[in-house]
Amino acid sequence: MTEAPEIAALRARLEAELGGAARAWLDQATAEAAAHGERPERDRQGPLPTWELRFAEAGRRCGPEYAEAARILLLHAANATPATVARVYAQGTADERRAVLRALPHLVPGPEALPLVEDALRTNDTRLVAAAVGPYAATHLAPHDWRHAVLKCLFTGVPLDAVADLSRRARGDGELARMLGDYASERTAAGRTVPGDLHRALRLTAPEPPEPPDLSPAPTGLVGPPSGDEQES
Repeated sequence: MTEAPEIAALRARLEAELGGAARAWLDQATAEAAAHGERPERDRQGPLPTWELRFAEAGRRCGPEYAEAARILLLHAANATPATVARVYAQGTADERRAVLRALPHLVPGPEALPLVEDALRTNDTRLVAAAVGPYAATHLAPHDWRHAVLKCLFTGVPLDAVADLSRRARGDGELARMLGDYASERTAAGRTVPGDLHRALRLTAPEPPEPPDLSPAPTGLVGPPSGDEQES
């Protein structure tokens, strides 16, 4: 798998900022993950591979500040399949699940990992919800589910800055505008404040104005019918 620029930047950051012992651990763990990722799928049976054990201990080895980035690198080094990603997510802690969600955009090209996004959106863990509405969701979530993801952010207090491609997907979305308006009305009727992000999202749903017609004058100097001399020639 060709390493995406974002992953290369993540790797460079860790190499620059991790201490010697943590950096050595990460080098070994990613090498193990890469070796496992090169094996045929039929050989991936039996006990959990070593790199998945390393995935779980990244917080202790690299520290909380760098654990998520280290886990993302491990998933990419292992070239984790959708089945592997689902297993790691299901068995993981909230922090480990968040790393899986963050890794999805450059790891799973199709919609196979949407069940993980949907699971995270069913929780009230704001860190998981924020990770779930990233670029992978922006690309693959169906319009109905994406609208509910935006509302989930408003319900749980997740800033809409976390929603990838919000402007693009919200533009001209009349159904999202209706849902946002209903939610604002419910909040107002209950004497509760309306989140400022809701007004921002509502503005984004306005359709783009049509392009003005081209009223510029027709070009001059067009070639007309040939003159009499030209006709004679």
